[in-house]
Amino acid sequence: MENPTPPPADPPQPPFGQTVWTEPWPRRVRAFVGDVAVADSTRVLILFERDHRPIFYFPPDDVRAELLEPSDKHTTCPRKGEASYWSIRVGERVVPDAVWSYAQPLPGREDITGYRALYWHKVDAWFEEDDEIYVHAKDPYSRVDVLNSSRHVVVSLDGEVLADTVRPRLLFETGLPTRYYVPQADVRMDLLTPTETSTQCPYKGVARYWSATVGGAVHDDIAWSYPFPIPECPKIEGLVCFFNERTDITVDGEPQARPQTAWSRPR
Repeated sequence: MENPTPPPADPPQPPFGQTVWTEPWPRRVRAFVGDVAVADSTRVLILFERDHRPIFYFPPDDVRAELLEPSDKHTTCPRKGEASYWSIRVGERVVPDAVWSYAQPLPGREDITGYRALYWHKVDAWFEEDDEIYVHAKDPYSRVDVLNSSRHVVVSLDGEVLADTVRPRLLFETGLPTRYYVPQADVRMDLLTPTETSTQCPYKGVARYWSATVGGAVHDDIAWSYPFPIPECPKIEGLVCFFNERTDITVDGEPQARPQTAWSRPR
């Protein structure tokens, strides 16, 4: 089972009211198929488009042209123009329609003329400098802050208390609800069963999940933890967090509304 990737948070107001714009990205970015770096550049542009994730655009000289095979696919974007596509061939392996480019973009988008972009999930690995990144390009306008707190947080479901703590860590992530991370000693771990679900977050790392059994009913993948978060987010290591979309949480005795997000229903 895969939990959905949340919709992107609204980006900052673009320059001059544009819905699409680019900025130089000062990091080395590489995209791999197997152990072959198909793209490798220190001159990347990162493209922002309203309601979309940021996308890396590579100068054509920094994409291995000998690994690309022209495709018959063409698409038209009302904001950028007509895109042409290539497949990637590495040895006997072919990744179809994995690369695209705008040879003659619409007026105002000349900044990406000839630049090439790759579908995130059609290649095997992405790196910024020597650190692997997951799921999608990191948005420099998104923040993840984890704060120690002494607030009294209680998580319950169908009247059963799942967690009760006065030492939570509160995670604030741009565009998402506040998440309450609880020490395992303050969680009814006897009510939780580990599942096989695993998801990745580019800002936090790889998460594992638990289901909760309450009153004979099983609530799938209702809590998660990052046993080994990425170095930028160490304060949540080993703590347990419950979906506030699907549990009842009180903070200092005040009930919190269940937010409506991509995780409001189990998948």
